[in-house]
Amino acid sequence: MIKDSNPMLPAQFCIQWVRKETHDTFTIELKSTNGTHEFPFSAGQFNMLYVFGVGEAPISISGDPSKPEVLKHTTRSVGTVTKAISKLKKGDVLGVRGPFGSYWPLEDSLGKDIVIVTGGIGLAPLRPALYQLISQREKYGRIVLLYGARMPEDLLYKKELEQWRGRFDVEVKVTVDSAKGNWRGNVGVVTTLIPRAQFDPLQTIAMICGPEVMIRFTIKELQNCGIKTENIFISMERNMKCGIGLCGHCQFGFCFVCKDGPVFRLDRIKAIFGKREI
Repeated sequence: MIKDSNPMLPAQFCIQWVRKETHDTFTIELKSTNGTHEFPFSAGQFNMLYVFGVGEAPISISGDPSKPEVLKHTTRSVGTVTKAISKLKKGDVLGVRGPFGSYWPLEDSLGKDIVIVTGGIGLAPLRPALYQLISQREKYGRIVLLYGARMPEDLLYKKELEQWRGRFDVEVKVTVDSAKGNWRGNVGVVTTLIPRAQFDPLQTIAMICGPEVMIRFTIKELQNCGIKTENIFISMERNMKCGIGLCGHCQFGFCFVCKDGPVFRLDRIKAIFGKREI
C-alpha cells in the first residue's frame, strides 16, 4: 500500500507506454507522478486501476517485484474501464489503489520444485512469480512452466517465453488448443503437458491461474500425479470491485476474493470451489 494513503483514494500514476500483446490484450507501464519512487508489491497481488470519469477495475500486477519503481499491468480490453485504458497514451494519468490481496507462496517454497500451470491471460498474474523464481534460481528445485492458449496468436510475452525456453534450468512447455499455418509446437489443452513434465510430486508446489474450467481439470491432473491438495495454489480473480472486502461483491462462500485471495491454498477452499451456486 502507498504509505499514509487512504485505501479508497487512488494515487496518480503516469503512463510510460502501452504495448499491444494480442488482438485484445495489452500491457501498460506506470510511474508515480507525486515523487513516490517505489511501489513495493508481492507476486500475485493486484491493483485497482481508475480511469477518471469512467471507473475502476481490478487488474493483476504483472511486473518484476524487484523493480518497485515501475508498475506493469497486462489486461484484456473487454469492459468499459479496460477499453478506456487501452486508448490512453504516454503521459496520460491513471489512478491506482493497492496493492491488494494475497500472493504466491514463494518464500514458503524454498527448496521445493515449482510447477506453474496457466492458460491465456492467466500468465500475467504469474509473471512476477517467474521473475522472482528465476532471479533466485539457486533457492528452488525444478522450475516448470506449462502454458496454454487458444491459438498461437493468443500467446502472451512471446519474447520472454523464448528467453525462458532458452534457459537450461527452467522447463517451459507451451501448447495451443488449435493451430494453423507455421505452428510447430504442441496442440492440445494445457493439462496434456502435465504428465510429461519433470518434477517430484512429493516435493512440489503448484501454482495455477486461468479460466476456472481449466483450473478444475488442472487440479485433478496434478492430484493424479501425486501432488498434495495443500501444495496446490490457485488464483481466483473474479467479481472483485472495491479491493478491500467492503462492498461484498466478490464474496466467495465464507471469504472475499479481494481480501482473502486472489491466491488461495486449495485445501482451504476445496469445500466450496467449483460449486455452481457459489
